[in-house]
Amino acid sequence: MKLEIITHKPKEVSNKKPILFVHGAWHGAWCWEEYFLPYFAKRGYASHALSLRGHGNSDRPQPFRLMRIADYVVDVAEVVGRLPEEPVLVGHSMGGLVVQKYLEKYTAPAAVLLASAPVKGVLRTALRIALRHPLIFLKANLIWSLYPIIGKPALTQEAFFSPDIQPDMLNRYFNLMQDESYLAFLDMMIFQLPNPEKISTDLLILGAENDTVFHVDEIEATAMAYGKKPEIFKGMAHDMMLEDGWQTVADRMIEWLNEKGI
Repeated sequence: MKLEIITHKPKEVSNKKPILFVHGAWHGAWCWEEYFLPYFAKRGYASHALSLRGHGNSDRPQPFRLMRIADYVVDVAEVVGRLPEEPVLVGHSMGGLVVQKYLEKYTAPAAVLLASAPVKGVLRTALRIALRHPLIFLKANLIWSLYPIIGKPALTQEAFFSPDIQPDMLNRYFNLMQDESYLAFLDMMIFQLPNPEKISTDLLILGAENDTVFHVDEIEATAMAYGKKPEIFKGMAHDMMLEDGWQTVADRMIEWLNEKGI
C-alpha cells in the first residue's frame, strides 16, 4: 500500500532523533507541513508526516468506512520501519490514540500526545456532537460516514479552530478535510482504547484550553493515567499545530526533547 510521507530535513547534519507526526481524524499529512515540519527541520530534526491509509495522497482501501485503528497502527509501524532510526512520535487527536496503541507493542525514544483522544474513549465527544447537531449526528450514523460532522466550513471551524480564524484560511483547511472511517470512530469510542500499563515510553501530554473536541478535563484524565501533569495552552482550539500560537507549542516540544537529550 502506498502511504504518503512528507519529509523536511535539516540543512546540516544533526544528531537529533527524527520525528514522525501522526495526524488525526479528517486530516492528513498536510496539517503538519503548514508549520511544524519546516520549523522542526530548521532546528535540526528530520521531520516526517504520514497520511494514514485513506487520507491525503495515500492509497484508499475500499470500503474505507471499515478501516480500524489497528490498520492505522500498521501504517505507523511500516513508516517507522522505513526510517534509519526510531523516531520520536507525535500524535494529534485520533493520531494520539494511534500512537498510544503503537506504543503498546513497540517503543520510541519519546512521544508527544497533542490534543489526543482520551484513554477513556470519545463517548463524551460523541454525546456533545449529538446534543449540538442531532440531525447531523443521526445522518452520520445512518450512512456510516463521519464527514457530515465537519461537512461545512462552520462545522470545521467549530470543531478545530478558534472563532477568529481568517475566512480564507478556514476555507483552505476545510477543502483539505475528508471523511473518516466509521469503524475507527467506534474503536475510539469502545473497542480499541489504550492501556497505559503496557506503555513504557515517556510522554509529553499537551492540550488546548478552548478545545471543543476533547475538553481540558479529558486531557487531564489521560495525563493522570500515565502519571503525568498535562500542559494546557491558553486561548487555543483543537488544531494546535495550525492555530495562532502554534510556535509556542512547537517550542515547548523542542524544549522537552532537549531536556531529555533527544
